[in-house]
Amino acid sequence: MTTMPSVQFDADIIRKLSMSGPRYTSYPTADRFTARFGYGDYLEALAGLTYRGGRRPLSLYLHVPFCDRLCYYCACNKIITKDRSKAATYLGYLKQETAMQGKLFAGMNRVEQLHLGGGTPTYFSNAQMGELMAHLRRHFDFAPDAEGEYSIEIDPRTVDARRIHSLRAQGFNRASLGVQDFDPDVQQAVNRIQPYEETMAVMNAARDAGFRSISVDLIYGLPQQTLRTMEQTLSKIIVANPDRIALYNYAHMPHLFKPQRRISESDLPASAAKLDMLALCISRLTAAGYVYIGMDHFAKPADDLAVAQRQGRLHRNFQGYSTHAETDLVACGVSAISAVNGTYSQNEKTLDEYYAKLDAGRLPIARGYRLGNDDLLRRLVVQRLMCDFALSLASATEGMAVPFREYFAPELRELQAFVADGLVTLDDDWLSVTPKGRLLIRNICMVFDRHLREARLQAAAMPAAALAAQPLRFSRTI
Repeated sequence: MTTMPSVQFDADIIRKLSMSGPRYTSYPTADRFTARFGYGDYLEALAGLTYRGGRRPLSLYLHVPFCDRLCYYCACNKIITKDRSKAATYLGYLKQETAMQGKLFAGMNRVEQLHLGGGTPTYFSNAQMGELMAHLRRHFDFAPDAEGEYSIEIDPRTVDARRIHSLRAQGFNRASLGVQDFDPDVQQAVNRIQPYEETMAVMNAARDAGFRSISVDLIYGLPQQTLRTMEQTLSKIIVANPDRIALYNYAHMPHLFKPQRRISESDLPASAAKLDMLALCISRLTAAGYVYIGMDHFAKPADDLAVAQRQGRLHRNFQGYSTHAETDLVACGVSAISAVNGTYSQNEKTLDEYYAKLDAGRLPIARGYRLGNDDLLRRLVVQRLMCDFALSLASATEGMAVPFREYFAPELRELQAFVADGLVTLDDDWLSVTPKGRLLIRNICMVFDRHLREARLQAAAMPAAALAAQPLRFSRTI
């Protein structure tokens, strides 16, 4: 059993190394997906799984894109509308897609993990949600409640105690609540008015209803945020005592996300202030007993995430950290990304295109990627570093003719700078990330990203004017 990870904040190192980089919810990252991968490729991957007698459990993700109010910071694929008839239409198509997937996975359709994300999944009415969950159970074999992790993202402004109890009765046992910040001025600046009392009422209802785990999302770096407001929000969160906390760095990328154009850059905290907020969050949350899982996530020591990390079975996918590593991910809904048998496949991003492919009797796959042997090896390296902060060099290349140090010779040379900065240690058998290096895990994983390396070489050959015109694709690593 590995020791419980800790984290050390070093502002100088963070300032030195913070740069644009992937979050590695997948490797290769989604910008590598191509339209050359389509429905037929997905069926081929599934056939390979069937041929090998695959009986691994499934993780099922459903994307519900609708919200009735716009949060200015949001970078999710969402549709702002108060026309509830759109949800009814979407539900019909979502049921069609999940039924198709259920048939394709017949005989190997045991679901041990379900996540509803968005948008706002509770945009569906109570009756619609009940209809959807009953439909899923007709097409998939769900593990018992005590074994499965069935979660839903909840906007506390959209539910009351009765709805929370209904969600529990419908089969959800884990709730993720969007909070972001409790300060009224910050909430006003991002167009998300959500009083503390309202959020606490939902959390208390979830506990009363028997939800097994409650997590909350926070964001640092929002407009009007200060060290004082962050301190006050943290104090309230610690009193609320959620099982998990996701602490995200606000990435201001208005060229990619139109809602962010409503945020004035002059209202954003300076870089130094953001680092102070991060240091404060780490200090307060770890002092309150939370374990730093990695990549913005904290959990109580007894929470499933922390237990999975200690046992070396933590996983990372498109929804973040997961306790179910040995699963294929089947994702349904507009823009959703599946990971099945060494492939990634992403659905169409607009409702019209999504509906059109389903009307034609096809899964709504728009693009994807088939991993080669090099991708699979590098994915293993990235996964273990992201989840365990350590990598056994021998096990990574087990069964290969080429030893780790030979295969990754250029990467190991590049890692020497991280060794010199005290961020990683490297011996004959292990690559380990130190507590000081854990906040910069994205930087460390970028060393092993062949696609990113090739993109940088191409960028280096571009004229300066053309390079300057290229939009940033990733947020900053810190």
